[in-house]
Amino acid sequence: LEIRRKVLGEEHPDTTISCNNLALCLKNQGQYAKARPLYEKALEVRRKVLGEEHPDTAQSYNNLAYNLAAQGKYAAAQPLYKKALEIYRRLLSDDHPDTANSYNNVAGTQEDQGKYAEAAVGYAKALAIKRKVLGEEHPDTAASYNNVASNLQSQGKYAEAAVGYAKALAIQRKVLGEEHPG
Repeated sequence: LEIRRKVLGEEHPDTTISCNNLALCLKNQGQYAKARPLYEKALEVRRKVLGEEHPDTAQSYNNLAYNLAAQGKYAAAQPLYKKALEIYRRLLSDDHPDTANSYNNVAGTQEDQGKYAEAAVGYAKALAIKRKVLGEEHPDTAASYNNVASNLQSQGKYAEAAVGYAKALAIQRKVLGEEHPG
């Protein structure tokens, strides 16, 4: 990062990649406070250099939100996740895995705040996209079935949740095998 800052400058796209990578490393170590300014700097530069309508800018909104959510700051993370979703929807449409992941991220923060009915809508949308784009036999589709099921369980809809969990498990077994740790 220091070399890229010195050679390329603070506003070069490769410098923001290094900012993001270091931030991710710090976040994964639980050093959220140290990661945050790096994520914020990457977002600031990407907004300035690439503009709001760029996938990398959406990624930076998502990264900053993820860092906040990892600290339990769901209300602060949610608008950032929503901003990333808006960008992905405009740039990639509702038929792209990144858009599906953004629906999932927004839903996750809603669920973490106890807004289960709102979260259900986002989880269902993410599942529909993944089924359409990735197919029924994909690990990410299985993960979406699991998210829908978990949300149903949180609402006390245990029978419906069991069906979703069973579907997720069946896909995982078929695609990943019995010995896979996931």
